[in-house]
Amino acid sequence: MTEPTKRKGARCINDIPPETLEQLNAGKLETANLVEWLAVDRYRLLQQVLPKLGLRGLVKPTLGQLAKPGELKQTQIAPAIAAALLPAVKSSANREEIIEKLSAHPSDLVRSWAAYLIGLDEELKLAQKLILIRRFAADSHFGVREEAWFAVRASIDRELGVAIKLLAKWAKDKNENVRRFSSESTRPRGVWCKHIEALKVHPELGLPILEPLRGDPSKYVRDSVANWINDASKTRPDWAKEVCVRWREMSQTKETEYIVTKALRTIQKGTGK
Repeated sequence: MTEPTKRKGARCINDIPPETLEQLNAGKLETANLVEWLAVDRYRLLQQVLPKLGLRGLVKPTLGQLAKPGELKQTQIAPAIAAALLPAVKSSANREEIIEKLSAHPSDLVRSWAAYLIGLDEELKLAQKLILIRRFAADSHFGVREEAWFAVRASIDRELGVAIKLLAKWAKDKNENVRRFSSESTRPRGVWCKHIEALKVHPELGLPILEPLRGDPSKYVRDSVANWINDASKTRPDWAKEVCVRWREMSQTKETEYIVTKALRTIQKGTGK
């Protein structure tokens, strides 16, 4: 896992220093904030990084399989690159070495490609994917952590029962980023992703993950748990209210109160309270 960047980053793309943008596009630097993340030219980055990993021969084929620049949303480029790279990487005699180099790369965007190489590999069962994806769930960079749960979201949906059983253990992990992953990756509605319909109808299935987190010391985790319950409240307000009432009785702490208050915001808005 790389060390967190010390830079604050620019407030708008035009304010990014040219030398900083050049380093970002060359894969020598990780992004400091969302502005920089949006500013990186993923196609230039691909052309800079692959030759240095001994994959020069994959540059043109990979670019050829991607939509033209501007046709893909920024959130779609990483999985598209990984999908294009996956067959060649899997068939390489140096497969593990390549994935490790991508996984430990200085660029957060390149590390995200590695996460998607795991998530898109249909030969891996969910349990295997979660073992491999954990390093990205615990990554020091916000972007890599988000891409990590995006990468396995579809697999979690397909194997929901297995996912909940495994991620319930993650909910008790010492690392707050790993705990947050257990909640964020299973949100019924999520952000910029396909909904998990089973959890919209039966949110109680997620309790093995949520219960250990009801008074989490990390605001990062608490926000995710509150958003999880708020997601569920849009289809099962009865369940959301019951859980919040019970949590208030069981855990009379400021941490739990924070979660409950935020979790009920949609319901409260609807009642005008």
